[in-house]
Amino acid sequence: MSTKNERPSRRIALLGDRPGSYAIARHVRMTPQKVRRVADMVRGMDANLALATLLYAPQAASEPVRKVIESAVANAENTEGLRSGQLYVSQIFVDEGVTMRRIRARAKGSASRILKRSSHITAVVEPKPVPQATAKPETTTTEAMKEA
Repeated sequence: MSTKNERPSRRIALLGDRPGSYAIARHVRMTPQKVRRVADMVRGMDANLALATLLYAPQAASEPVRKVIESAVANAENTEGLRSGQLYVSQIFVDEGVTMRRIRARAKGSASRILKRSSHITAVVEPKPVPQATAKPETTTTEAMKEA
């Protein structure tokens, strides 16, 4: 009865063995569709630029998204020893949370359902990849001609 079908840890699923950190905000009382608009805006951005963008974004969903990214940056600084200037938002996604169902009275004694949706926001920050310099050949063509 005890089979070893354990799921991988969340860190391994999100980052693998790469350096970086993540943060999750659960049960945020906004619809996932509205939060995804804001999350799509900052995906792939530098972490500090994303925070500055979200600070002045007019959407209401920008505040919880900003808080999640701030938390992921703080986690990376405290647990991994990374600097916030090196980080970028590598992944950010919004999943649907619990939907609360409420009832609104309608005409003739009937009722209609009100769906109050919630979201789970996950943000992953990683250090920026260092661009690989093109390797110079060890011998130039003139040196190769002299040797021949």
